Amino acid sequence: MTCLTDPVLLEKFDKLFACNVGDYVALPQLIAVGDQSSGKSSVLEGLTGLPFPRDSTLCTRFATQIIFRRATGQVSRSIRASIKPAPQSHPECVARLKAWSRSESASLDPKAFSDMIHEVHTVMGIRSLEDQSKPTFSRHVFRLEISGPNEDHLAVIDVPGIFKSVTPGVTTKHDIDMVRSMVQEYMRNPRSIILAVVPANVDAATQEVIERAREADPEGQRTLGVLTKPDLVDRGAEQHVLDLIAGKTMPLRHGWVLVRNLGKSELAIGDKTRAEVEEELRMRAGWGLVPADRFGIESLRQRLQETVTENARREFPMVRMDINKKLKDTKAALIALGQERVNRSQQVDFLLDLVAKFQEIMANALRGNYGANDIFDKVKRFRLATTVIDRNEQFKSDMTNLGHVYRFRTDTDTGPHPVLKLKNNDDTNEENMVSTRKIDTRLELNDALIDPELINPPVEDDIYSWLEAEYLSSRGFELGTFNTSLLPTVMKKQSSKWGSIALGYISDVIAVVNAFIVSVLTDLCNDGRISRGLLAIMMDDLQKKYANAVAHTRFLLENERNDTLMSLHPSFTETLQSRPDSKMQKCITDKTFSAGNVALGKVVRVDDIKAAMPGMSNRDYMVQQVHDILQSYYNVAQARFIDNVCMQSANYFLLSGPKSPMKLLSPTFVYRLSDQELADIAGEDPVIHRQRLQLSKEIEDLEVAKRILL
Repeated sequence: MTCLTDPVLLEKFDKLFACNVGDYVALPQLIAVGDQSSGKSSVLEGLTGLPFPRDSTLCTRFATQIIFRRATGQVSRSIRASIKPAPQSHPECVARLKAWSRSESASLDPKAFSDMIHEVHTVMGIRSLEDQSKPTFSRHVFRLEISGPNEDHLAVIDVPGIFKSVTPGVTTKHDIDMVRSMVQEYMRNPRSIILAVVPANVDAATQEVIERAREADPEGQRTLGVLTKPDLVDRGAEQHVLDLIAGKTMPLRHGWVLVRNLGKSELAIGDKTRAEVEEELRMRAGWGLVPADRFGIESLRQRLQETVTENARREFPMVRMDINKKLKDTKAALIALGQERVNRSQQVDFLLDLVAKFQEIMANALRGNYGANDIFDKVKRFRLATTVIDRNEQFKSDMTNLGHVYRFRTDTDTGPHPVLKLKNNDDTNEENMVSTRKIDTRLELNDALIDPELINPPVEDDIYSWLEAEYLSSRGFELGTFNTSLLPTVMKKQSSKWGSIALGYISDVIAVVNAFIVSVLTDLCNDGRISRGLLAIMMDDLQKKYANAVAHTRFLLENERNDTLMSLHPSFTETLQSRPDSKMQKCITDKTFSAGNVALGKVVRVDDIKAAMPGMSNRDYMVQQVHDILQSYYNVAQARFIDNVCMQSANYFLLSGPKSPMKLLSPTFVYRLSDQELADIAGEDPVIHRQRLQLSKEIEDLEVAKRILL
């Protein structure tokens, strides 16, 4: 017989099916579908020569892939049976099914084939007479490979027959839906050829298999119709069948073929062959009009070989393209899962890589090198240095403008120093009050952060009255001076808002640092479980480091506001010394005049100097001295405190110091993790692990497929 196929090309597709590539890309294939009792098994038996079991309990319960290959190197025919597990099957099930296989030589007799099918039912876990609790159908695929020197190349997938009625104790409504879904799934493959088997003695348009074929292939471009049971067509009704075959009704691109299967009684007697009953049918009135190429099992076989080969040649370039694209996408998906993390070594390597990325981002964030990583363009909190600098300036502004309780007098203030009544701070308008916290944080850091406070602006024009009251309440037997405890007392009162402002500032910097750490880790970890696990273990140490920054801020506060005032800064002495001269110059400026001598410049009369200088009691003089000393010292101490809090509490304890929270996530931290902690944090999630195994398997199968198609 002349070979009508392209064996090399079709064998490539068979190998693709064998390496499971059909699970990932659509492959050209021939699908035999039909309603139950349509004669589909008999048609397949005629095409394949395999003795399909007649026992109703062994009717098709799963898809069967039958592959014929011409193997010129073989002396005789060989048959190999195996099971291809359904996608997403449990690994134990996959291993059990793949472990099963059978090999036969020459041919399968009906009993041997029936026994094999029984065995397949058991391996797949399908319902049997002995065990009614198991499912009736399976999505696994039974695979039969038949090779030999005289085989014509043909491959077909037989799927369970569609049925509409439930058989009590055998099938359920779920089985009906499952079979229909399975059939539709195979038929939807745009590269499949649908072999639709329909009895000739019924209206084909009413058959569900035709309805499903129309849904999958509305134009009938990839459907080949097979009409069975012509011997049961009522005499005189042959024309309806002839119209189908002629394409006058329900035209299909690949047309219709009429076949005559052996009936049960004919099989039981065994005195006639398929060829004989087909010839007898052609002798009946009407059936002789069927074209020879549209009649009989041999015509069907030739048409199938032509159709399958044509389809394979047409789809081959697209299949190769799809496999290459799928391989590329699958490799990208595997890379996206990150490195494998099954054992301690892999988990440590994974976290060390994460630490290196974190430290690089942290270093760039502290240097303000925002062009080094795209992460800095996402949200403002990643720009750490800028955020802290902005908060530093706000801290300095609040300390300078709001840190003192009473406004100091300046050289521009004129007139005598009146004794004024103290204002009640409780009368201050809330609209003028300022919060000590500037950054809204919704983080679980309640133990480390100080609650915000509202502070009043400085009291206007009351400082001399307050200082006089303090002076009078602290006098002793000093002669011409004041009590040495007065200056520390008024300094502590004048700087009483420093604590609220400084602790609010350091709380904001803590919040900024913590938000940075959390955000960077969250961004770096595709798996939220990893970032949450790291933060859970880090949090106690982070809280301690944050507490250290707060404690150091309190230490600086206590140091600045204790009973010992000290400054070696030259500006303190210079300011004190310049104040009397400045006041004198201000008082006599209006009395100066030109003496007419260029060398002398401006001059003033001694009497005018005496008249310009206000008379002052000892009390007023002492109050003024205390004010000037306090102001000079306050300015020096305030500048020193601002710098110390920013440089030490914020920068050293929170940002760049060796024990800052930014340095906590390090290689040392990783190596100190226990095996259990490592597994909890970096161990691969079971779902991810299954995805990795599946993707690895897909890549392996697709790589094999790529080599097959070369």
